[in-house]
Amino acid sequence: MTDLPHFDWPEMLPGWVWLVGAGPGDPGLLTLHALHALRQADVVVYDALVSEAVLEWAAPGAERIYAGKRGGKPSPKQRDISLRLVALARAGRRVLRLKGGDPFVFGRGGEEAQTLVQHGVPIRIVPGITAGIAGLAYAGIPVTHRDVNQSVTFVTGHDATGKAPASLDWGAIARGSQVIVIYMGMKHLGAIRDALVAGGRAADEPVAITSTATLAEQRTVETTLARCVEDGEAAGLAPPAIICVGRVVRLRDVLDWQAQAAGEAPRDLDPLGRGRPAESA
Repeated sequence: MTDLPHFDWPEMLPGWVWLVGAGPGDPGLLTLHALHALRQADVVVYDALVSEAVLEWAAPGAERIYAGKRGGKPSPKQRDISLRLVALARAGRRVLRLKGGDPFVFGRGGEEAQTLVQHGVPIRIVPGITAGIAGLAYAGIPVTHRDVNQSVTFVTGHDATGKAPASLDWGAIARGSQVIVIYMGMKHLGAIRDALVAGGRAADEPVAITSTATLAEQRTVETTLARCVEDGEAAGLAPPAIICVGRVVRLRDVLDWQAQAAGEAPRDLDPLGRGRPAESA
């Protein structure tokens, strides 16, 4: 790592597996530890949401193994992926398991790490920037704002069976969560929307759907809870997408920094109707 500032950079040893978050897509959002891992690994086992631009940082000659799982498409079984990591490590390889976002945020990193430890394989965890925060930030939506919310709830749009999570108390989430961020929710958005409205969430509450967040093809649709399914379909949005429910969506009127960089003016300098500039802390 001669091109990075001096630091006691950890060495990836033969027989180890590093579970590393690749961030939400933009290669500039990699951590330095992730970059360091890419340059050391003998083999990179990567997910569907890891971009080619990120993989280009891998060491010359490193083997690349695709292990992506996408809903509705043929995918390797999770147990097979985990056991392949075990086999690669036992063969003395320096193994990088590269996962989109953060491996421990709806990324099955915990399952893979558990299997590795149970088989006696040493691991290192390298967190990544999760799409539920960074993807919305790239759309100009802060997941917290002191004038709007003091809490945010992250949920997944499907469980291990591929269906909308039946174990979640959607009524409690609707009543108690000021801002809700939904990962992998496009397929079951209609059912989720209905459960939130039935739980007391206002049908006209602002919703934003951001597809392929942080990449050049990123698109965001602003809508309402009542209209989110129809408007998302009309816009042709498809996974991967992050869905945000809550008043923070309105802040995109003033914080859509990518649109402003392209020459557009803010739509509303006071989207929350406060009538005053934000105070310093």
